[in-house]
Order: sequence, then structure tokens, then C-alpha cells
Amino acid sequence: MRELPEHGWCFVCGKENPHSIGVKWFVDDNGTIITDMRFTLAQQGPPGYAHGGASAAVMDEAMGMAVWVAGIAAASVNLNVNYHHPIPLNEEVHVEGRITGREGRAVHTEGKIMLADGTVAVTASGIYVEAEHIFSEVLEKWKRGGS
Repeated sequence: MRELPEHGWCFVCGKENPHSIGVKWFVDDNGTIITDMRFTLAQQGPPGYAHGGASAAVMDEAMGMAVWVAGIAAASVNLNVNYHHPIPLNEEVHVEGRITGREGRAVHTEGKIMLADGTVAVTASGIYVEAEHIFSEVLEKWKRGGS
């Protein structure tokens, strides 16, 4: 498993963004994106729990990173998120994202967030479409392995 580079002002993982969630991503030998993280008060929705938008952003990023790791500069065009269990703040959760298939320029993905006891809190699926033209600057940094 190896750590992936963060990318600047990214809302989910960017070190330059003072409002970033601060996620550090890793990829395993199968191309699955993985992290263990905690949602904090900055991501609160209902009192004591993560906002659904924060968990959706993490799902979008996990699945999108799986696409990027596969060498495809793409953007999400469809994101489906299912909330099964509320996510308590300040408790470690496990996040995964992976590619499930490809049709032409469209890449299909799935992801999940699990609580520490293994309970699946969030599941997601997405469709990402090649969009190298909007990522030219980020793509150059990504190829160099930097932020």
C-alpha cells in the first residue's frame, strides 16, 4: 500500500486549503483507495454527527482517486450516495473507493464508509468521465508526484 499525493486546494485532501477535511489517501495493490479518518466538528451536520454532504464529498474523492490512480483524468458526472447509519464525530471510520467497470469514456465506481465496528454507514456509486482538459495543471503535478 502506498500513500497518494494530496492536491493543493482540494476540499477533501488539500494541505493548502485551511478548510480541507485533511484526508490522506492510500492505494492498495488492487487499485482500491483506502483511508482511515475522522470527521470533526468542522464537518458536523446533526449535533454530534457528520454532515451528509461531508461524507458525500469523501465518497466522491475516494472513487475519483481510484479513477485517477488508474491513469484517467476524469470528473464526476453522477454521484449516488446512500446513508445507512449516522457517522459520529471524532470516531475513526474506514473509507474505500474502487472502479467497477468502464464504458467508453465513462468509468463506473463504488465506495463505502464503515464505522470502527464494521457497520456500513454510507455506500456510494459514481460515474466519472474523462476530462483531461480541465485538469491540465493538476495532472502535471500528479505526474510529478507532488502537491
